[in-house]
Amino acid sequence: MNYQCKIDIFEGPLDLLLHLIKEQKMDIHDIPIAEITRQYVDYLDLMQELNLEIAGEYLVMAAELTRIKSKILLPVQEQELEEGEEGQDPRADLMRRLQEYQRYKDAAFELRVREHERQQVFVRGGEILFDEDGGGEVLVEASAFDLFQAFQKILRSKEFKKDYEIEITTFSVADRMTHILEILNSADSVTFDSLFTVLNTRQEIIVTFLALLELMRLKLLRVQQVKHFDPIRIYSSADRETQEEILQQYHTSGESGF
Repeated sequence: MNYQCKIDIFEGPLDLLLHLIKEQKMDIHDIPIAEITRQYVDYLDLMQELNLEIAGEYLVMAAELTRIKSKILLPVQEQELEEGEEGQDPRADLMRRLQEYQRYKDAAFELRVREHERQQVFVRGGEILFDEDGGGEVLVEASAFDLFQAFQKILRSKEFKKDYEIEITTFSVADRMTHILEILNSADSVTFDSLFTVLNTRQEIIVTFLALLELMRLKLLRVQQVKHFDPIRIYSSADRETQEEILQQYHTSGESGF
């Protein structure tokens, strides 16, 4: 696949680390640095396989994790032991930054919950707006890393047959974007997994995933779940007219690059 994709929807390396810590149910106060480094690098490898342009800050964090891992493996200097100094935990600064960042994320989530609860209060004489989704549950916005985790599961669940028959097939990310929007326009929402059910080749799966990321960046769809690591659902966030207008600008500007 000869294309380069630049997506600016990723939150940052700290978000990726927090995602991995939650996914593996690790203790943020005692991070197994070797395991978290391995998983972090696996994510970067997947981004590179998808031809995503990785921001420098991700590579800086990878270098920092490697440095911390190396420092932990090195023996404590004899001079430090003679002076009675145990030395600072090499993970201390990283754990402090993660804990502080997590507090900000928790505060932001609490504000979203309060906003949702406030919307359920109707003032006398005020206009009553009904939630089309129903259910009354507070949905969590799925992050790009939630999508990557779901994407990895899709790849692991598929068995790609290797043969020697040459078949020339062209898959366009732009075409897949249009196809996904057509599906969403005919249904209230779809699950993430359902978009890949009938796809049998690795190329089809990758192109469809890139199309999702592009639509997410263009704010033409919403990616939500009841809580983190629950099944992901995809919702349209714009009417047909808006979709056509944004896609037209997208193609004429040459922004797609596909």
